[in-house]
Parts: sequence; C-alpha cells; structure tokens
Amino acid sequence: MSKSFASALFFLLLAASQAGAQMVVYPAKGQSAEQQKKDEGECHAWAVEQSGYDPATPPPASPANAPKPVTGSGARVRGAVGGAIIGEIADGDTGDAALAGAVLGGMRERRRQRMEQQERQNAAIQKQEAGLSRYNNAKAACLEGRGYSVK
Repeated sequence: MSKSFASALFFLLLAASQAGAQMVVYPAKGQSAEQQKKDEGECHAWAVEQSGYDPATPPPASPANAPKPVTGSGARVRGAVGGAIIGEIADGDTGDAALAGAVLGGMRERRRQRMEQQERQNAAIQKQEAGLSRYNNAKAACLEGRGYSVK
C-alpha cells in the first residue's frame, strides 16, 4: 500500500466515523430553540471535560512515514550470512547466495516496518473512535438530564 493511499484511507475513515456520529436532539419538554442551543453548548463543554475528547479539535493524526532505510537493523547482514551458508551447502557459490540473502533480508525488514506503520495507523483510528464515542455518550447523558430526547 502506498504512503499516500494509506494516508488518504486513514483520513477518509476518520471523517466517515465522525460524520456518522451526529446525534439528533429533540426538545421533549418544549424547550425553545434558544434554550436548546444554550444547553447543547453547555453539554458540549461538559462532555469534552468528561471524555477528554473534543470533536471540534480532534488530536492530530500521526502522519504516514516512509519506511526507514534498512541500514543498521542487521537484516541484510543476517540475510547475507544465511544466504552464504545455504550457498556453501548447496553448490559452493557463496557470493550470489549472500547477495540474494541480503536482498531478501532487506525486503523482510521493509515489510516488517510497513506492518508496524499500519498497526500504528489502526491504533490511531481506534483511539479517535473511542474518544468520539466517550464524548457522544457524555453529551447524550447531559442532554437527556436536561429533558431532551437524544438519538
């Protein structure tokens, strides 16, 4: 998955989760539109305080970073050593086998880095969704306590 595609997917999922989270508030006790607006503002502030999440200013999403170069990880060296050993056992051609092992080791390390990046993005999405859920529950509780019907 390309970096730009992963970033676009992350922001699309985040926007979809927030767009689908709109609550409908009905003034069940005949509250005026002005009173409802005031109550919703106060309940918003209370819900932010209770949940630690503000949907108007969600925490910044972690940017999709390009995989780091495979230098220093030892993956290529381990791959080269493994390839050389296999090459020596198989046909005595350690040079080509070591080179192939080094390439394979680098590829495995880059794949591991991409998987870790995807896991970080998934965790960020889950954190956003959990925060929004806590906020919506708190705001609904506040509004229901003030005599509104919330769906």
